[in-house]
Amino acid sequence: MTGLVARIEAATPPDRDRAVDALRALAILGVVGGHWLVTALVADSGTVRGASPLTAMPHLAPVSWVFQTLAVFFLVGGLVAEGSWASARQRGVPYGRWVGGRLARLFRPVAAVLVVWTLAAAAMLAAGVGASTVRALGKLVWSPLWFLLVFAVLTALTPLVAGLHPLWPLVVVLHVDLVRLGLGGPRELGWVNVVAGWLVPYCLGALVARGGLRGRRSRWALLLGGATAAVALVLWGGYPASMVGVPGGRMSNLDPPGLAAVAFGLAQCGAALLLLGPLRRVLCRAAAWAAVAVVNLAAMTVFLWHQTAMIVVTTSALLLTDGPLPGLHTVPDSASWVVARLLWLPVFALALLGCWAAVRGYEQGGRRTVGGSLVVREAAPERRGCARRA
Repeated sequence: MTGLVARIEAATPPDRDRAVDALRALAILGVVGGHWLVTALVADSGTVRGASPLTAMPHLAPVSWVFQTLAVFFLVGGLVAEGSWASARQRGVPYGRWVGGRLARLFRPVAAVLVVWTLAAAAMLAAGVGASTVRALGKLVWSPLWFLLVFAVLTALTPLVAGLHPLWPLVVVLHVDLVRLGLGGPRELGWVNVVAGWLVPYCLGALVARGGLRGRRSRWALLLGGATAAVALVLWGGYPASMVGVPGGRMSNLDPPGLAAVAFGLAQCGAALLLLGPLRRVLCRAAAWAAVAVVNLAAMTVFLWHQTAMIVVTTSALLLTDGPLPGLHTVPDSASWVVARLLWLPVFALALLGCWAAVRGYEQGGRRTVGGSLVVREAAPERRGCARRA
């Protein structure tokens, strides 16, 4: 282990902003933890269906505020893409080659998921598994892919949108919600927010890459202003308390993203930017940086396969035991279910590690390795190496 840490440390450029990689890792782990905690597969009358503990226990909604970290991922995406595109222009790299490389790196691991689950769905149907069960399992795997499509669109539009002030897409979200929710406009109008809502943190990241929001005062303003607005919209604006979708709910803050989710995302972005300095200091320690680097190397695999890992554990246990197991197959409607689910999380993590070992080549294929197995990603544009303090 010591040798691996040393190899990662030696392969890391001295001016790399390790804190940006840490934010990306935290965002991915937040999404994974959130899905594992608020998604249940209930074994019922020979079928498996999806359920959420937030349906029966709405008082747990604040948990979703901790684990809904997509805004931080888009913040980092905009920050890195702006710097990468600026560097490409300086080196004379044409737009087509730049965007092609980034999108290929984004979607290469998706191919493995699509192939495996297409074959798995066909095999389950051929074996007599009910269509409703196959649909429930498939939905868990396919539904997170919407996020990658939006991220890909924003990446492709980076030369056009990176210079856009985040206030502009925020104003779009505000007016779309005013029309669709306040004035009874068409629900379809909300899909404008699928791009505009996530464009807010993406443009915020690009602004940081260009040297904006350097002061702590502006970052605290983002955190406190966004949090205050989000709480106010939940308490008095009619928005749901949960920052993730709840089955059977009257509306979702994320489907499509509404003003409350965007305001909450601004608060998260403010907190993330405030953390950059402390993270830089912590990550000058080789062991801490190695842990972050490993998570980043497997980021796409973790995101794409974490639901598969949960499904593998759930279905395997169902086949190997005589009846439903608490926290795994039972209805998520009590505190005992929450406690049992927490005990299952390490098992999910082990299954995810197995998935990573099986498919890691699809994410790392063709890139430079460290010690035969690890890769160091491109440096983030806001470069603050360990030689410099925040």
